[in-house]
Amino acid sequence: MTRRELIEYVQRQLDAGDGEGVPAAREVGRILDAAFAGIVEGLRREGRYSHPGFGTFTIKEQMARPGLHPKTGAPIEIAAATTVRFKPAREVKASLES
Repeated sequence: MTRRELIEYVQRQLDAGDGEGVPAAREVGRILDAAFAGIVEGLRREGRYSHPGFGTFTIKEQMARPGLHPKTGAPIEIAAATTVRFKPAREVKASLES
């Protein structure tokens, strides 16, 4: 799903038929950007972000490790890195399995 498709999906979900109309794509985009910025800030501050019913993002430190160059097969050292891991909630796992 692309950013544009997500914005359109949110617009459809918010169109409750209550006569108030659908929020503009630009406004939905700003809200999504703010939400993702909040998740990143939570990761920066606390090292994790948890959303009940969706899952938990955590920061993971990967140690340096040996590897192989994909073209030559020569041994190389893969540098240490910081990455984000995601563990889905049970509800998400169940919805993907059905």
